[in-house]
Amino acid sequence: MLDKKKLKKEQIIQCALELFASRGFYSTTIPDIAKSLKMSVGNMYNYFKSKDILASEIIKYISIYLGEKLKEINEEDISTKEKTRKIVEMYFKTASLKPEMIDYFLRIYLSNREVFKDSCEGMLCVNEFVTEIMIYFEEGVKCGDLREQDFFSAFGLFMGYLGGMVFLKGENILPKDLNDYVEDITFNIYKALSAE
Repeated sequence: MLDKKKLKKEQIIQCALELFASRGFYSTTIPDIAKSLKMSVGNMYNYFKSKDILASEIIKYISIYLGEKLKEINEEDISTKEKTRKIVEMYFKTASLKPEMIDYFLRIYLSNREVFKDSCEGMLCVNEFVTEIMIYFEEGVKCGDLREQDFFSAFGLFMGYLGGMVFLKGENILPKDLNDYVEDITFNIYKALSAE
């Protein structure tokens, strides 16, 4: 049986994610989240002592979720090019099925660094996700598919493509569904990173 407190924490995180995505981080209060969950504000504080702590827990939750998906891809016995396609596919699928997760990462975590400065130094809160991206790069270089380069420039390129496309989709600028861009984005990322 799943721990009741852990289950309740996940419900709070999911509800907060949705409210932050629809109303904005600063416009959403702990009482708003509690009301949406039919909880007392006092009970909410038993789970999360402040909105900033909740904000950090949400980004960790997203990082673990995406990190686990990436780990599954990294563990497959497939080419680096195929891994690239699967990562793009997974990220776009997450953006379609759980848009609040990617929205939170792009619009709250990256745009409101002051909220995370005390609890998410550097990339601490996105460690699981970043670690799996590092593994993808290291293995790609080791087998000769990807060229040796600075991690942050490679990471920025990869995430810039993914985040940019999801942002354009969120702004209703893309004329087609995200999935229609998987092949082109995969080609562009792989070509930019490859040793060829």
